[in-house]
Amino acid sequence: MPTVFERIIERLTSTGISHQVSHHAPVFTSEEAAAVRGVSLSCGAKALIMRAGDEFLMGVIPADRKLDSKKLKQFRGVKSLRFASREEVLELTGLLPGSIPPFGSLFGLPTLMDPALGLNETITFNAGDHAISVFMSFGDYLTVEKPVVAELT
Repeated sequence: MPTVFERIIERLTSTGISHQVSHHAPVFTSEEAAAVRGVSLSCGAKALIMRAGDEFLMGVIPADRKLDSKKLKQFRGVKSLRFASREEVLELTGLLPGSIPPFGSLFGLPTLMDPALGLNETITFNAGDHAISVFMSFGDYLTVEKPVVAELT
């Protein structure tokens, strides 16, 4: 069975999406990731797995921003919102928190994305591993993932 990294690369390659892969020391925070990648923190596409009402979803925000749970609850029309537990993240994605790529579609999850991510021409993200990053254009990300755009920060 292909790894999440292999699935991402296959999807990007099969759709003709230009991208670069970087192998580096493991990183566990957005700040560490930006430093090892040599990019600004805002370029990082931070993928957050959450439970909104009765549904799990992925929120994608720039790494230099914080989630505004009130905006997300209002957008989804739910009263309850919480981050998925480490165990739920592992069960839903097969990955540990911090290594999740911004492709909810890989895991059968709806993907919501904050429009502020689009302030970056290029985005970067962990690709299913704390020691592998992918760089790609923001426009290509929209094309391949087709996230729902919503104010999340």
